[in-house]
Amino acid sequence: MLKAAIVLMLLATVASLFSGLFFLVRDDSPSTRLLKALTVRVICASVTLALIAYGYFSGELVWHPPW
Repeated sequence: MLKAAIVLMLLATVASLFSGLFFLVRDDSPSTRLLKALTVRVICASVTLALIAYGYFSGELVWHPPW
Protein backbone atom coordinates (compact mmCIF):
# COMPACT_ATOMS: atom_id res chain seq x y z
CA MET A 1 0.00 0.00 0.00
CA LEU A 2 2.83 2.39 0.82
CA LYS A 3 4.59 1.67 -2.47
CA ALA A 4 1.39 2.44 -4.38
CA ALA A 5 1.08 5.76 -2.54
CA ILE A 6 4.67 6.63 -3.40
CA VAL A 7 4.13 5.81 -7.07
CA LEU A 8 0.90 7.81 -7.08
CA MET A 9 2.66 10.82 -5.57
CA LEU A 10 5.47 10.55 -8.13
CA LEU A 11 2.91 10.52 -10.95
CA ALA A 12 1.19 13.55 -9.42
CA THR A 13 4.55 15.33 -9.24
CA VAL A 14 5.26 14.64 -12.92
CA ALA A 15 1.74 15.74 -13.92
CA SER A 16 2.13 18.97 -11.98
CA LEU A 17 5.54 19.55 -13.55
CA PHE A 18 4.14 19.22 -17.05
CA SER A 19 1.13 21.41 -16.26
CA GLY A 20 3.55 24.07 -15.02
CA LEU A 21 5.52 23.75 -18.25
CA PHE A 22 2.30 24.11 -20.24
CA PHE A 23 1.31 27.23 -18.32
CA LEU A 24 4.81 28.66 -18.76
CA VAL A 25 4.78 28.18 -22.52
CA ARG A 26 1.13 28.80 -23.45
CA ASP A 27 -0.32 31.15 -20.83
CA ASP A 28 -0.07 34.79 -21.89
CA SER A 29 -2.35 36.27 -19.26
CA PRO A 30 -0.89 37.49 -15.97
CA SER A 31 -2.41 34.68 -13.91
CA THR A 32 -0.93 32.71 -11.07
CA ARG A 33 -1.58 29.26 -12.57
CA LEU A 34 2.15 28.61 -13.04
CA LEU A 35 2.88 29.50 -9.42
CA LYS A 36 0.07 27.24 -8.20
CA ALA A 37 1.25 24.34 -10.37
CA LEU A 38 4.81 24.65 -9.06
CA THR A 39 3.54 24.92 -5.48
CA VAL A 40 1.59 21.69 -5.95
CA ARG A 41 4.73 20.07 -7.37
CA VAL A 42 6.81 21.05 -4.35
CA ILE A 43 4.11 19.79 -1.99
CA CYS A 44 3.85 16.47 -3.88
CA ALA A 45 7.62 16.03 -3.80
CA SER A 46 7.71 16.78 -0.07
CA VAL A 47 4.95 14.27 0.63
CA THR A 48 6.80 11.69 -1.49
CA LEU A 49 9.98 12.19 0.51
CA ALA A 50 8.03 11.97 3.76
CA LEU A 51 6.42 8.70 2.64
CA ILE A 52 9.80 7.26 1.70
CA ALA A 53 11.28 8.29 5.05
CA TYR A 54 8.29 6.81 6.90
CA GLY A 55 8.59 3.57 4.96
CA TYR A 56 12.30 3.32 5.65
CA PHE A 57 12.08 4.04 9.38
CA SER A 58 9.05 1.81 9.89
CA GLY A 59 10.79 -1.09 8.13
CA GLU A 60 8.27 -1.40 5.31
CA LEU A 61 10.81 -0.24 2.74
CA VAL A 62 14.24 -1.89 2.82
CA TRP A 63 17.46 -1.06 1.01
CA HIS A 64 18.56 -4.60 0.13
CA PRO A 65 17.27 -6.73 -2.76
CA PRO A 66 14.28 -8.89 -1.84
CA TRP A 67 15.80 -12.16 -3.15
